[in-house]
Amino acid sequence: MNFVSGFGGKKTPWDKEWNRLIRDEAGFCDKQQKAKTFFLKEKLEGKVPPSLEETLNSAFCKAFQIIFEKGTSVIEKTCQKEKKEYDYKLREYGCQLKNSRKNLKAFSKSAGMSAAKNVAVSAAEGIGTGFFGVGIPDIFLFTAMIFKSIYEIALSYGFSYDTPEEQIFILRLILASVTYGEEFKQGETLLNQDMEESREGIGDRKRLLSCTAQKLADELLYMKFIQGIPVIGVAGGVMDCVYLKRITDYAGLKYRRRFLIRKRREQNCTERNT
Repeated sequence: MNFVSGFGGKKTPWDKEWNRLIRDEAGFCDKQQKAKTFFLKEKLEGKVPPSLEETLNSAFCKAFQIIFEKGTSVIEKTCQKEKKEYDYKLREYGCQLKNSRKNLKAFSKSAGMSAAKNVAVSAAEGIGTGFFGVGIPDIFLFTAMIFKSIYEIALSYGFSYDTPEEQIFILRLILASVTYGEEFKQGETLLNQDMEESREGIGDRKRLLSCTAQKLADELLYMKFIQGIPVIGVAGGVMDCVYLKRITDYAGLKYRRRFLIRKRREQNCTERNT
């Protein structure tokens, strides 16, 4: 993918930003080649009640449904939506005035700052609920923080989050971020292709919701078991922020890719009309 090159084939700030994205995506992909193992998993195998996974899966499904059907407006109040939309317009105007790397990086910087703050809050919440032995009830808080973080990243790049198509895209992001190896590679390739062809919002939302809830339940099984035990539950609760960081890191990459693809299309359209 190339934007308009400068004199003598010199790369534009947009080209450089695209190359930076490719490097960052490669770094994330490398980390996803092998599944991460919870450090207490071996000691806990055989001790976790068989019903816990079903309970976790049901809890995540319910949390997703509540947020999509009733909770988006509530989360929206914590996102400072109007301010973020205004800040996006300011960054957009800055790029129009001066097409520089600094102005371009302002978009990812804004998204990254929001994500970092939410990860810190998630760490505090996870540790607090873990200390008091609150495991399963923490799932709604954790899920709400996932969506709040992604909504803020979307706003930082000028995208909405409340249409059925955007909800599907968000579910695809979350699902891909907790897969590994070849499964992750295939999902990553398909998602990138769909973005290039403006098909990122395709899919069966009900099926995606179920698959994503199941995947998160599988990943967090041992952590939530530990988190439900007072005091030592801190070890499980702190993993909330670990997973939130991975999800937001991936969401930041994919929204940055969508943003750059959109800018390329706008640039190509401008060229055709001049």
